[in-house]
Amino acid sequence: MSRLLASKIEAANSILIADGNLDAIAQFFTPDYVVHLTDEDATWDHGAIRKVLGMYRRAFPDIRVEVEILEEGKDRVAWQRTFRATHKGSFKGFPATGRPIVWRDMVVSRFWEDLIAEDWFITDLAERLLLARKG
Repeated sequence: MSRLLASKIEAANSILIADGNLDAIAQFFTPDYVVHLTDEDATWDHGAIRKVLGMYRRAFPDIRVEVEILEEGKDRVAWQRTFRATHKGSFKGFPATGRPIVWRDMVVSRFWEDLIAEDWFITDLAERLLLARKG
């Protein structure tokens, strides 16, 4: 089986998150990307994606990401990513702790042509941020 879609997921994480090259967003996402989070479904244009990724880069400037592809289908990829970073800036109401943090996302991505059109997303980041505050 081709790993074309899986390779796109790996490249997006490397270029956008690890390298911080937010000018490459259009190479990976449709202009009307849909994200399904725990508490909302939202349509994000490239500007919204840039804003969210920038928020992560400011809060976790030394962010590193590892991607594990679980399954690739015709137009979908199930995958997990593990982040490792130091919490150096505030993030969604959580003040910086200066502590190292590790969290995981589980994602299913749907592609349209060769771009990510939709993600279903679950993360344990909030739990990890709460634990980091306890010391």
